[in-house]
Amino acid sequence: MIIEQIELENGSVLGLKFDMEHAPLIVIKARCGFVMCGYLNMDIANKLGDAAVRVTGVKSFEDVLNAKAVDVSEGAKKLGVNPGMLAKEALMKMI
Repeated sequence: MIIEQIELENGSVLGLKFDMEHAPLIVIKARCGFVMCGYLNMDIANKLGDAAVRVTGVKSFEDVLNAKAVDVSEGAKKLGVNPGMLAKEALMKMI
C-alpha cells in the first residue's frame, strides 16, 4: 500500500493506492469528499451521502488528478462538482 500526501493549490489531500492483481485501487481523500477509481461503487457513495467522484483508466495519483469525472455523487454536486470536471478541480472544491 502507498499512502501519499498530495499538495494542491489550496491545500493537501491524502492519496491511497493498493496494488491489486490486475489494476490498482486508488482513492484520493479531501476534507469533504474523495475521488475514487473504477473499482469502487458510486451507488454506495450516494446511499451513504458521501461527496464522491469516480474516474476510470487510472494507474497513478497523477493519472487520477488529470482524469475527468465519469460519475459524481449527489453530495459532490452540492459542492459544485460536475461530470467531466478534472478530478484535481473536484478535489480543490472538497478541501
